[in-house]
Amino acid sequence: MTSVLGHLTSNDFPTQYKKWQISTCRELFDAPVITRVAEDKEPIARNITQQARYSKALFIWTDCDREGEHIGSEVRQAAVEGKPGIEVKRAIFSNTERAHVLRAAQNPVPLDDRQVSAVAARIELDLRLGVIFTRFTTLTLQALGGELAEQRIISYAGSCQFPTLGFVVDRYFRVKNFVPEKFWSIKLTHRREDIDVNFAWRRYRLFDRMTVVILFERCLAARHAKVTKLLKKPTSKWKPLPLTTVELQKLGSRFLRMDSQRVMKVAEDLYNKGWISYPRTETDQFDKGMDLTRLIERQTQDNAWGQYAQGLLNGAFQQPRGGRNNDQAHPPIHPVNYVAQGSLGDDERRVYEFVVRRFLACCSDDAKGESTTVEVEYGSELFAATGLLVLEKNYLLVYPYDKWESSQQLPHFTVGETFEPTEANMTEGETSAPGYLTEPELISLMDANGIGTDATMAEHIAKIKEREYVMTQGGGGAAQGEAAGRGGRGGRGGRGGRGGRGSGERSGGSIQHFIPTTLGVALIEGYDSIGLDTSLGKPFLRKEMEIKMKEICAGRKSRNDFVQETLEQYRDVFVRTQQQVELLRAVR
Repeated sequence: MTSVLGHLTSNDFPTQYKKWQISTCRELFDAPVITRVAEDKEPIARNITQQARYSKALFIWTDCDREGEHIGSEVRQAAVEGKPGIEVKRAIFSNTERAHVLRAAQNPVPLDDRQVSAVAARIELDLRLGVIFTRFTTLTLQALGGELAEQRIISYAGSCQFPTLGFVVDRYFRVKNFVPEKFWSIKLTHRREDIDVNFAWRRYRLFDRMTVVILFERCLAARHAKVTKLLKKPTSKWKPLPLTTVELQKLGSRFLRMDSQRVMKVAEDLYNKGWISYPRTETDQFDKGMDLTRLIERQTQDNAWGQYAQGLLNGAFQQPRGGRNNDQAHPPIHPVNYVAQGSLGDDERRVYEFVVRRFLACCSDDAKGESTTVEVEYGSELFAATGLLVLEKNYLLVYPYDKWESSQQLPHFTVGETFEPTEANMTEGETSAPGYLTEPELISLMDANGIGTDATMAEHIAKIKEREYVMTQGGGGAAQGEAAGRGGRGGRGGRGGRGGRGSGERSGGSIQHFIPTTLGVALIEGYDSIGLDTSLGKPFLRKEMEIKMKEICAGRKSRNDFVQETLEQYRDVFVRTQQQVELLRAVR
């Protein structure tokens, strides 16, 4: 038995293509690519080759995803060099439960070469496009002199990182170009049984003052409001789904005061120490055969949540909800063994506690409550008041990251009764600007638009920070880095991406906000100026690449077709960029 550490091989161009010249950039679309064992992985590859000479078969247990399949193929190649006829099989498994592992060992399968081809194609494209656009952008913009000339290399951040930067720049301009707009509303209050009941206007707000004045005068003329509907019904707050990598990164950034890269680093450390399951997974459903009560039992000794865990074992246990995603490689993130919190570092303790509490919450019942809604007609307008009474907190007792509190109880109302409101006012306000993009929002946008995988999103975000395309600031604190000191560009709209929220998270400065630097804005603005549909700063090209990779895995497209189609798309971008390079140079 032996092991590997990630990919064994790396790709590069032959020596004659090492020279940085704009005139040679285009040649790299068709230049040969050399695949060889990475220098730091040569001892690992040699070990596999030597072990294979004395073996009848190779049994691969790498992760059951595309990357794991490709790593398995590299292991296979190293083994074949030692013994050309060696039998090669791989295990299909998604968790380390004993019964599951035994079943995987008894049912080996061949490597899926379609997944191998998909990853190999992606690696080749990352090399070609990264080198081409890094060299071209660096040489073009450095020729301008001034601030940009100080940048030794202006790296093309990649088909994932450029759209990630694009999301940050888009939100920056939405904040920068925001123009407040006045609105008006009607506020209705009635005091009964020593309770002030605030009724919300069904229209919420209007942006035409005269219209609101007319509607408000009709309300006043009516004098009395009439109760038109009274509804009491049970309600629930659903317990969370099992934990995925994307959710761990988003919620870790929001609640644990760590950026997503740090959250993943700590989670991987906990995994390597045997405390939690593999932290890179898209799966949000537990296999029916997993013995979850055994995992709960291990948590009963903890002083903070042990009593709650014991309660689950005593009859409160509920089967976790099942989400829609199953990567067939790993289970949701969950605690594997118990460790006393005093044995962990501060960051490890917080991440471990979050994983445990999330798991216990998944195995609990939903929170239960009762909602009451009173709807009234005042003049020709409808108003409503809602009250909530939380009856059973259930999972909320162990999962403080969700909030669901009882509101003030509504006094007694009867359908058909009329009353004269205690107070009716016409109010004025104005719309507020969205906040700069937060890390949870950015991860949501990346996830919704297919930018990166659960395993790479944090790395893409870290890269655009490392390359000083964005800087971060706390929720109201000082910025880390130099923000883009550029005026608004007149009505810059959305980037066509889905997901995310319209405003920043407000959390007392604990969540970092992203602001693009001058260089980051220049790169996105320059490429956006060249072509809307194929801009490198938008998610469309990368999203199409991901769709085609799935087609390779399904056997509907070959690796060569995928590579050539994608290169033609990016070749078109490159040619248009060369033709309109003055637009790129003008953005500075």
